[in-house]
Amino acid sequence: MGYARVRGVVCVVLLAAAALGARPAYAGPKTPPYWASIAADEARMRVGPSLDYPSNWIYQRRDMPVKVVQVLGNWRKIQDPDGTQGWMHVRLLSDTATAMVRDVAADMRQDRSDATPLLYRAEQGVVGRVSDCGEGWCRFDVSGKRGYVRASSLWGAVK
Repeated sequence: MGYARVRGVVCVVLLAAAALGARPAYAGPKTPPYWASIAADEARMRVGPSLDYPSNWIYQRRDMPVKVVQVLGNWRKIQDPDGTQGWMHVRLLSDTATAMVRDVAADMRQDRSDATPLLYRAEQGVVGRVSDCGEGWCRFDVSGKRGYVRASSLWGAVK
């Protein structure tokens, strides 16, 4: 999707200018499914809910959105944008609402309309924070560059 896997490691080319910044880790239990984001620069997905299980992927993308599909103690079974599922410790996750551009490119507009000025164009795989979703649009913030993007162009915490 916007990243390539290389033998158990997810390698990501950062298309945004800088990391999106630090924030508190995942706050607490919710009822799955729900959205979360990766809170660390490197996060291991495991084949089972324990440190005793081997890692099957290493994600090197802070803020990447994931869908939590199951909860077991301090472990969360997550699904990544490609549909791969595995277990991640809760301390590696955050409640921060993020999304990833899934289209080839997503136009970031001044307001919720294709008729408003184009501010930026985010390429496939770009991750940003989302807020103010409604009417098929979400406010999308990529390292301080803000605009409205069609919700259908994003994968992640989009309502």
